[in-house]
Amino acid sequence: MIGYMIKLLRAKDLLITWTNRIIQTRYQQSVLGGLWMLIQPVASVAVFTIIFTFFVPIDTGKTPYLVFSYAAMVPWNLFSSALYDMTSSLVDNMHLITKIYFPREVLPLSSLLARLIDFFVSYAILFILILYFRIQIFPVGWLFLPLILIIQIILIFGLGLGLAAMNVFYRDVRPILGLVIQIWFYASPIIYPYSLVPEVVRPYYFLNPMAGILESYRAILLNGTLPGSYLFVSAVIALAIFGIGYWFFKRVEFQFADII
Repeated sequence: MIGYMIKLLRAKDLLITWTNRIIQTRYQQSVLGGLWMLIQPVASVAVFTIIFTFFVPIDTGKTPYLVFSYAAMVPWNLFSSALYDMTSSLVDNMHLITKIYFPREVLPLSSLLARLIDFFVSYAILFILILYFRIQIFPVGWLFLPLILIIQIILIFGLGLGLAAMNVFYRDVRPILGLVIQIWFYASPIIYPYSLVPEVVRPYYFLNPMAGILESYRAILLNGTLPGSYLFVSAVIALAIFGIGYWFFKRVEFQFADII
């Protein structure tokens, strides 16, 4: 795997160029352009805030529900949107795969990096909300934010590689992913706090790696505490998924050009 990673680093110019191309083509024919980076998470959070503040109130402690849900919605959007894009990245660029050789993982990785731009722009709004609502800042804890993001990227990259490879052979992978993402959304602490999870389920709840990742973001940004052991669990699972996903991708890579 180290050899594959070295080849990928040598293709960094192609990676940067293709990432820029994805970003430019995504918004070039859009009236609102880059504003779509903000519209999706803001609209979703606005709807959930109205529902779970006025109709079905959820206790989020001293944190306003708007900030509570937004802190998890943005990293979730990175997770879901990157997986969608990565899954179709090989099939959508079949003309490249059949004509020239390059490390094939450049295509799904470029899709992930392009969505990272959306993440950073959207998360900038969270910091504004934190200041507006005067939520206590935990500077030492913020040093852990890059670590949490790296764990999330490793998880996404591993899943994305596996799904992209599977989508070459079975084109119904992407529709199935849409269903799985919907279920996964409600199985993660995005619109509700972890405290509402039934006691009997809690020992297994953080086997969902996104649960630990989302709770870690909230712990540092909103609660002023360091992440618990659930972040370690998420890291271990993310590394395992990355290893399996990368192994599977390289195992079937030689067949891509023939099947596509």
